[in-house]
Amino acid sequence: MSSNNKVALITGANKGIGYETALKLGQQGVTVYIGARDEQRGNAAAGRLKASGIDARFIKIDLGDYATIDHAAEMLEHEHGRLDILVNNAGIMSTEDGSPVTTEMSVVKKTFDTNFFGALYVTQKVIPLLQKAASARVVNVSSGLGSLALNQDPSWEFADAKLIGYNASKAALNMLTVQLAWVLRESAIKVNSANPNFTNTELLPDTTGGRPVEDAARVIIHLALLPEDGPTGGFFEDDVSLPW
Repeated sequence: MSSNNKVALITGANKGIGYETALKLGQQGVTVYIGARDEQRGNAAAGRLKASGIDARFIKIDLGDYATIDHAAEMLEHEHGRLDILVNNAGIMSTEDGSPVTTEMSVVKKTFDTNFFGALYVTQKVIPLLQKAASARVVNVSSGLGSLALNQDPSWEFADAKLIGYNASKAALNMLTVQLAWVLRESAIKVNSANPNFTNTELLPDTTGGRPVEDAARVIIHLALLPEDGPTGGFFEDDVSLPW
């Protein structure tokens, strides 16, 4: 899919994997909207991208404030009349998350509000814009921790990471991928989940040993620019198809 004149919305794009995704898409000629809840950080991120010659624009999106999502969809409609690429990247992970036996319900609900409900609402609001594009792409940034098959595999390297809020919210996001791809199967829109794998970002403080954001974003870029014969309704890590 040619990236010239494409328009992309990336949530949580002012830093980390989201920013790297915006950078790489922008370098290929895509107009990138930097979705972020903090206006100062969002504008600063868009400014850095603009300084490197990318058509980047800040758009306020707070997944906990649906009015900002409504306004963002209206802004995209007014400025372009369509959306070619949606990357549901914004997500949270709490240090208070953990076992399903002990984790507070408030922690689980807060995680779901961002990782699933917020992403679902963004998707619902921009579907009409995706349908107006010639060949749109939706990438839901998930996690291997959202795979039921991997969670029950004792030999998996992250088998001990049983975070009921985070893992379950990413499993729900994967369900959005499967169902949305099914609903849109007769259209030119392709919907897939991406697993960037364990990455050095600010998702959790004081973490080391992960892969750089440049590597993590590669699968997202690939899925965002899939050719016409590319897959839909799948779950991918780099070039590998993951089990649900």
